[in-house]
Amino acid sequence: MTNIPIKKLREGAVFPTYATAQSAGADLYACIDEPVTIRHGMTEMIPLGFSMAIPQGWVGLIFARSGLASKRDLAPANKVGVVDADYRGEWFIPIHNHGRGVQVVYPGERIAQLVIVPCMSAAFTEVSELDETERGAGGFGSTGT
Repeated sequence: MTNIPIKKLREGAVFPTYATAQSAGADLYACIDEPVTIRHGMTEMIPLGFSMAIPQGWVGLIFARSGLASKRDLAPANKVGVVDADYRGEWFIPIHNHGRGVQVVYPGERIAQLVIVPCMSAAFTEVSELDETERGAGGFGSTGT
């Protein structure tokens, strides 16, 4: 288990929590004083009330919570948020309403999940040719039926 320093920035902030011992994602909670209404097709920035020091060589990935996305059509607007190891500001999640109706996010509600994973940087080197593979230049759907 990796220890990650976290700093509370707002009263009422709830630090990420794992629902079970085997959960890959830690729940992230809305740190708002009153409910936020999100009309269909709209996005609202929801603060989490903390900042975090992700270690060098790691990245925080923010995903939708499956229940919130499938039952209420609410998910991060950017699909997967990427929090770099050198970011130290307050965390926010842009929650988008993909549905047709109005949705409300409540104070302290679980709105997304955080997965911390190792991340390596790459050196990109220009070449004149790439090695051949079975797939080759086959694009979207080229490996399915």
